[in-house]
Amino acid sequence: MPNAAASKTAITPRRDEDFAEWYQQVIRAAELAEPSDVRGCMVIRPWGYGIWENMQRQLDAMFRATGHRNAYFPLFIPLSYFAKEAEHVEGFAKECAVVTHSRLEVDADGKMKPSSPLTEPLVLRPTSETIIGASYAKWVQSYRDLPILINQWANVVRWEMRPRLFLRTTEFLWQEGHTVHETEAEARAETERMLDVYETFVREHLAIPVFSGEKSQSERFPGAVQTLSIEAMVQDRRAIQAGTSHFLGQHFSRTSGIQFQNREGKQEFGWTTSWGMSTRLVGTLVMAHGDDDGVVLPPRIAPTQIVILPITPREETRAKILEACDQLAQRLRANHYVDLPIEVEVDRRDLGGGAKNWEWIKKGVPVRIEIGPRDLEKDFVTMSRRDQPVKAKECMAMEEFVQRAPDVLMSIQENLYERATKFRDENTRKIDNQKDFYDFFTPENSAKPEIHGGFALAHWNGSREIEEKIKNDLKVTIRCILLGDSAEPGRCIFTGEPSSRRVIWAKAY
Repeated sequence: MPNAAASKTAITPRRDEDFAEWYQQVIRAAELAEPSDVRGCMVIRPWGYGIWENMQRQLDAMFRATGHRNAYFPLFIPLSYFAKEAEHVEGFAKECAVVTHSRLEVDADGKMKPSSPLTEPLVLRPTSETIIGASYAKWVQSYRDLPILINQWANVVRWEMRPRLFLRTTEFLWQEGHTVHETEAEARAETERMLDVYETFVREHLAIPVFSGEKSQSERFPGAVQTLSIEAMVQDRRAIQAGTSHFLGQHFSRTSGIQFQNREGKQEFGWTTSWGMSTRLVGTLVMAHGDDDGVVLPPRIAPTQIVILPITPREETRAKILEACDQLAQRLRANHYVDLPIEVEVDRRDLGGGAKNWEWIKKGVPVRIEIGPRDLEKDFVTMSRRDQPVKAKECMAMEEFVQRAPDVLMSIQENLYERATKFRDENTRKIDNQKDFYDFFTPENSAKPEIHGGFALAHWNGSREIEEKIKNDLKVTIRCILLGDSAEPGRCIFTGEPSSRRVIWAKAY
């Protein structure tokens, strides 16, 4: 057993002691977000919002490269729009927030109360297929108007009874793409293309490996013909759905009246898709890479990639050290990492060096640089990498660090991806019988479950009843059905009936 001093960490409890509480404490310590006074909502603080801004910028560039453009549609959606698509409204009905009045007035007791009931209630946007479809119905007249390739960055409201910062909140931020196509083949190709964009983004920018595939019928987006998703594993071995892309067929075109004159001069309904990612990716990032000292950020997504910490124990050397730090920052900013200037911050706050160092450790900044009087004399810097033990340091000449900085950042990015991939693969198992499946997903301590399970690759006969039974028994769901060359004939481990391929099962957030 390690002694208390050796096992001391910045975050209490540790991941292996209470993962859910560890997550909340990491979010708080890193100043990513905090609960709002509005139940179920969150305040995203500057460091957390900086991560989201980088996700926005980088994803938006990928969207534009595939021909999509941004627009904005109303937050308020008439209730009648939802009533047109029965399956869609049923899927979101319990999560909807509804505006029923247009003003407030003061009653006889001096209290504010709603007045002026609306002639039709307005639903606060849980998703925008119906309201965007109303606009598309006006814009589309001919096949020459297609395709429409539009994305929206917006907030969404889905009433949440069990909120968890970033992962599940009543209001959250996201992007939602909505497209209309001339043919079914084009719409299906769009659905797959955008899933590929998400997979590339999460893998290359967030350094998180994912499985991609199709959702089972019971897990599809309400009203969709097909839902594709990417599924990430975080460090308590649960899955997080990190992005979805939906082929909607002609369902929403029919309800919204999106019709066009085809090449033969006949009227036809458009083929539509929708796809989205949200601020839950920030929580995924924390859970995938964080450690018992706080957040660990991949350099490509970090708001600050290198922080310079001046060590100024004596007033007479303070000015020279700060000047050296500013000059180093300027030289680093002239350097590029992945085609963009390196993001550098000099922490000039009047705080002790240890306090500042630990703040940046908890925030997960990829590289910390210390410059003190001795470093200045030798023209050296002391470097610490967030992907290595917090006490690990490397001294090098300042000029050498300036030259090496992009390679150091690349090394951290690659190391985090390799580490996450190794963890996922070690906790992904092929399972060939029901007993092993139940054992895999059953904790030894039912009163206080330890980290257990992972991703199970197991045969399934396609039955919705089996899905429901496993969900009720173990809280385990089918995360996705792998696409492409994943066919592997076998027998369902629950019924013995034929199965064409294994599917991925897991407990999930």
